[in-house]
Amino acid sequence: MKKERHKAVPAVYGIFKKDKQVLLGRRQNTRYYDGWYGFPAGHVEANELPKKALIREIKEEVGVDVTLEDIEFAHILYRTAHDETGDRVDLFFIIKKWTGEPKIMEPHKCDDLQWFSLNNLPEKRIHHEKNAMDCIDKEINFSEISEEQAHQNPNKI
Repeated sequence: MKKERHKAVPAVYGIFKKDKQVLLGRRQNTRYYDGWYGFPAGHVEANELPKKALIREIKEEVGVDVTLEDIEFAHILYRTAHDETGDRVDLFFIIKKWTGEPKIMEPHKCDDLQWFSLNNLPEKRIHHEKNAMDCIDKEINFSEISEEQAHQNPNKI
Protein backbone atom coordinates (compact mmCIF):
# COMPACT_ATOMS: atom_id res chain seq x y z
CA MET A 1 0.00 0.00 0.00
CA LYS A 2 1.33 3.36 -1.03
CA LYS A 3 1.85 5.91 1.73
CA GLU A 4 0.06 9.23 1.16
CA ARG A 5 2.44 12.16 0.84
CA HIS A 6 2.40 15.01 3.31
CA LYS A 7 0.44 18.05 2.13
CA ALA A 8 0.58 21.69 3.16
CA VAL A 9 -1.94 24.45 2.47
CA PRO A 10 -0.51 27.34 0.40
CA ALA A 11 -1.58 30.93 1.05
CA VAL A 12 -0.57 34.24 -0.55
CA TYR A 13 -0.20 37.69 1.04
CA GLY A 14 -0.01 41.09 -0.67
CA ILE A 15 2.06 43.79 1.00
CA PHE A 16 1.06 47.23 -0.24
CA LYS A 17 3.49 50.00 0.71
CA LYS A 18 3.43 53.71 -0.08
CA ASP A 19 5.01 56.75 1.58
CA LYS A 20 6.41 54.66 4.47
CA GLN A 21 2.96 53.20 5.12
CA VAL A 22 1.48 49.73 4.77
CA LEU A 23 -2.11 48.72 3.99
CA LEU A 24 -3.81 46.55 6.62
CA GLY A 25 -7.38 45.33 7.05
CA ARG A 26 -9.09 44.31 10.30
CA ARG A 27 -10.74 40.88 10.12
CA GLN A 28 -14.27 40.18 11.31
CA ASN A 29 -16.67 37.21 11.22
CA THR A 30 -14.02 34.81 9.93
CA ARG A 31 -13.34 32.79 13.11
CA TYR A 32 -9.62 33.40 12.52
CA TYR A 33 -7.91 36.39 14.15
CA ASP A 34 -11.13 38.42 14.19
CA GLY A 35 -10.37 41.95 15.43
CA TRP A 36 -6.75 41.73 14.26
CA TYR A 37 -5.08 43.50 11.33
CA GLY A 38 -3.49 41.72 8.40
CA PHE A 39 -2.53 41.94 4.76
CA PRO A 40 -4.90 41.16 1.90
CA ALA A 41 -4.45 37.41 1.61
CA GLY A 42 -6.02 34.11 0.73
CA HIS A 43 -5.54 30.48 -0.16
CA VAL A 44 -4.21 29.23 -3.47
CA GLU A 45 -6.93 27.15 -5.14
CA ALA A 46 -6.31 23.80 -6.87
CA ASN A 47 -4.65 24.26 -10.28
CA GLU A 48 -3.97 27.95 -9.55
CA LEU A 49 -0.50 29.50 -9.50
CA PRO A 50 0.37 31.65 -6.46
CA LYS A 51 0.74 35.00 -8.25
CA LYS A 52 -2.57 34.46 -10.08
CA ALA A 53 -4.16 33.60 -6.73
CA LEU A 54 -2.80 36.81 -5.23
CA ILE A 55 -4.16 38.90 -8.12
CA ARG A 56 -7.58 37.28 -7.59
CA GLU A 57 -7.53 37.71 -3.80
CA ILE A 58 -6.46 41.37 -4.03
CA LYS A 59 -9.29 42.13 -6.46
CA GLU A 60 -11.81 40.30 -4.23
CA GLU A 61 -10.65 41.88 -0.97
CA VAL A 62 -9.52 45.43 -1.78
CA GLY A 63 -10.84 46.01 -5.32
CA VAL A 64 -7.63 47.02 -7.09
CA ASP A 65 -6.02 45.59 -10.19
CA VAL A 66 -2.51 44.19 -10.12
CA THR A 67 -0.50 42.61 -12.94
CA LEU A 68 2.02 39.78 -12.69
CA GLU A 69 4.81 42.31 -13.31
CA ASP A 70 3.68 44.35 -10.30
CA ILE A 71 4.28 41.46 -7.87
CA GLU A 72 7.69 40.92 -6.30
CA PHE A 73 8.55 37.91 -4.14
CA ALA A 74 9.48 38.85 -0.56
CA HIS A 75 9.28 35.89 1.83
CA ILE A 76 8.22 32.28 2.43
CA LEU A 77 7.05 31.20 5.87
CA TYR A 78 6.47 27.52 6.65
CA ARG A 79 4.27 26.78 9.67
CA THR A 80 3.58 23.35 11.10
CA ALA A 81 0.01 22.35 11.83
CA HIS A 82 -1.74 24.53 14.37
CA ASP A 83 -5.14 22.93 13.73
CA GLU A 84 -6.70 20.02 11.84
CA THR A 85 -6.32 21.77 8.46
CA GLY A 86 -2.58 21.05 8.37
CA ASP A 87 0.73 22.76 7.75
CA ARG A 88 0.95 26.09 5.93
CA VAL A 89 3.21 27.51 3.25
CA ASP A 90 2.76 31.30 3.34
CA LEU A 91 4.05 33.24 0.32
CA PHE A 92 4.50 36.99 0.85
CA PHE A 93 4.78 39.41 -2.06
CA ILE A 94 5.38 43.16 -2.32
CA ILE A 95 2.85 44.88 -4.57
CA LYS A 96 4.94 47.42 -6.48
CA LYS A 97 2.04 49.19 -8.18
CA TRP A 98 -1.69 48.85 -8.66
CA THR A 99 -4.63 50.46 -10.43
CA GLY A 100 -7.47 51.84 -8.33
CA GLU A 101 -7.84 52.90 -4.71
CA PRO A 102 -7.96 50.10 -2.12
CA LYS A 103 -11.34 49.81 -0.39
CA ILE A 104 -13.23 47.18 1.60
CA MET A 105 -14.88 44.81 -0.88
CA GLU A 106 -15.96 42.18 1.65
CA PRO A 107 -17.55 44.12 4.54
CA HIS A 108 -18.75 40.84 6.06
CA LYS A 109 -15.07 39.82 6.53
CA CYS A 110 -13.32 43.18 7.04
CA ASP A 111 -14.54 46.18 9.06
CA ASP A 112 -11.55 48.53 8.66
CA LEU A 113 -8.96 49.07 5.94
CA GLN A 114 -6.34 51.76 6.28
CA TRP A 115 -2.78 52.83 5.65
CA PHE A 116 -0.61 52.63 8.76
CA SER A 117 2.74 54.32 9.25
CA LEU A 118 5.50 51.72 9.44
CA ASN A 119 6.50 53.47 12.68
CA ASN A 120 3.02 53.22 14.19
CA LEU A 121 1.51 49.84 13.35
CA PRO A 122 -1.51 48.49 15.23
CA GLU A 123 -0.78 46.32 18.25
CA LYS A 124 -3.13 43.57 17.10
CA ARG A 125 -1.33 42.34 13.96
CA ILE A 126 -1.64 38.71 12.92
CA HIS A 127 1.36 37.02 14.50
CA HIS A 128 2.79 35.07 11.58
CA GLU A 129 2.36 38.09 9.28
CA LYS A 130 4.28 40.25 11.76
CA ASN A 131 6.99 37.57 11.85
CA ALA A 132 7.22 37.60 8.06
CA MET A 133 7.33 41.41 7.89
CA ASP A 134 10.13 41.48 10.47
CA CYS A 135 12.07 39.00 8.31
CA ILE A 136 11.42 41.00 5.14
CA ASP A 137 12.74 44.12 6.86
CA LYS A 138 15.95 42.17 7.64
CA GLU A 139 16.08 40.82 4.04
CA ILE A 140 15.49 37.26 5.24
CA ASN A 141 13.45 35.47 2.60
CA PHE A 142 12.66 32.21 4.43
CA SER A 143 11.48 31.42 7.94
CA GLU A 144 9.72 28.60 9.72
CA ILE A 145 7.66 28.21 12.84
CA SER A 146 6.93 24.88 14.53
CA GLU A 147 3.81 24.19 16.56
CA GLU A 148 6.03 24.03 19.66
CA GLN A 149 7.52 27.46 18.94
CA ALA A 150 4.07 28.92 18.44
CA HIS A 151 2.99 27.69 21.87
CA GLN A 152 6.21 28.87 23.54
CA ASN A 153 6.00 32.39 22.15
CA PRO A 154 2.56 33.22 20.70
CA ASN A 155 3.68 36.75 19.79
CA LYS A 156 6.06 35.31 17.18
CA ILE A 157 3.64 32.96 15.41
